Amino acid sequence: MNSKNRLTRTKAVAATLALTLSIGTLAACGGSDDANPGGNSNPGGEAEITAADMEAALEEGGDLTWWTWVGWSEVQAKAFTDKYPNVNIDVVNVGTGGEEYTQIENALQAGSGAPDIAQIEYFAIPQFALSEGLLDLKQFGFGDLEDKFTASTWAQTSVNEGLYGLPQDSGPIVMMYNAELFEKHSVEVPTTWDEYIAAAETLKKADSTIYMNNEVGGPVSLPLVWAFGGNPFKIEGNNISINTSDQGSSDWAETWNKLVDIDAVSDIATWSTDWWTALGNDSIATVLSGAWMPGIFENSLPDAAGKWRVAPLPTMDGTPITGENGGSSMAITSQTKNPVLAAAFLKWLTTEQESVDLFLESGGFPATTADLSNQEFADKTWDFYGGQKVNQVSIEASNSVSTNWSFLPYQIYAYTVFGDTVGQSFVNRTDFKEGLAAWQETLVTFGNQQGFTVNK
Repeated sequence: MNSKNRLTRTKAVAATLALTLSIGTLAACGGSDDANPGGNSNPGGEAEITAADMEAALEEGGDLTWWTWVGWSEVQAKAFTDKYPNVNIDVVNVGTGGEEYTQIENALQAGSGAPDIAQIEYFAIPQFALSEGLLDLKQFGFGDLEDKFTASTWAQTSVNEGLYGLPQDSGPIVMMYNAELFEKHSVEVPTTWDEYIAAAETLKKADSTIYMNNEVGGPVSLPLVWAFGGNPFKIEGNNISINTSDQGSSDWAETWNKLVDIDAVSDIATWSTDWWTALGNDSIATVLSGAWMPGIFENSLPDAAGKWRVAPLPTMDGTPITGENGGSSMAITSQTKNPVLAAAFLKWLTTEQESVDLFLESGGFPATTADLSNQEFADKTWDFYGGQKVNQVSIEASNSVSTNWSFLPYQIYAYTVFGDTVGQSFVNRTDFKEGLAAWQETLVTFGNQQGFTVNK
């Protein structure tokens, strides 16, 4: 569901190599100019399968396989099969993020072995849609569900004229900060990036072992570029423009250059044991992450209860703007043998309040507009955060996500080479603008090799 489930480089490369042939062939044929890049028989977007068809499929029943890594999936599957006892759902965790994507691509290349339903992070949707790995959900009439989800998550599941997933959760970026540490050193909660840098300087001068944040990879850094107002990728059919020196990207790079210059960025990797230790012993002061992170902190740092708070992400001038970090959709793969039953489950899973409530009870942050406008949800107090109404901050962030954003149709590959380019700026403490430029060069070359027209 989130960037915790980030790609490991080796496994993601394997997935990318498998994708290369399918993406390259499609691009070379001009497939991404078509209205329906997934190759489904529904180019006009009209519903071919009715609600009555799905009800009949539920009554008849059958077997479905669902690949997902989230903890609440078993509970949701049980609730569904209790309601529809003729349906059996095999919930399988084949690994998070890139591990799952590798296995899906292996199955697609082999012609069999993919699940009926798969959890797919938003950034990976375009790549799987272009490689004809997912069904266009508009054939089930799901295009009519748009108003049930936030604009940013809906946009990320839509490729050209097709719809390739239904959103489950979202990750508008917020700032988690160690309030006890801030108070101890008389640091005000920053609302701008200049204030954020100043806060980092104050903490560093007070105690050289304190870092404002830590090294992060592409699946976190790029959403921050989004939050800075950047939009380095523009896609029009088969034509792609990549500009990693646009204003937002440059502002992000300059901000991180300043933070690195004052030694405010730890080289500890997110999700590592050292990272959890540093958060627990007050060595890392802030975490910039999706709105799903507060729940993870609550469950993973019990000894830090009362220390942390959540605030809006700083911006360049104090005007609210943020990006999406993580979040995922549920999609139907092109190998499903029971697409109508899979569609019926997918709709229940992401839109029925019974299912959404189970998700919320497990600490997830919704993509559903009804829940984001629910006052009870907004007013929930979190003991871990000193009684703060954390969801109010996250809802505000959800309403501030910039809609000016696109992922590449080969974003999985883009993240695998992030560490070799921008990542070296973290490792070597060098100019992030140079790292972004190197990343752009690599992405342009790869895209043209796959048959896209990039920066031409």
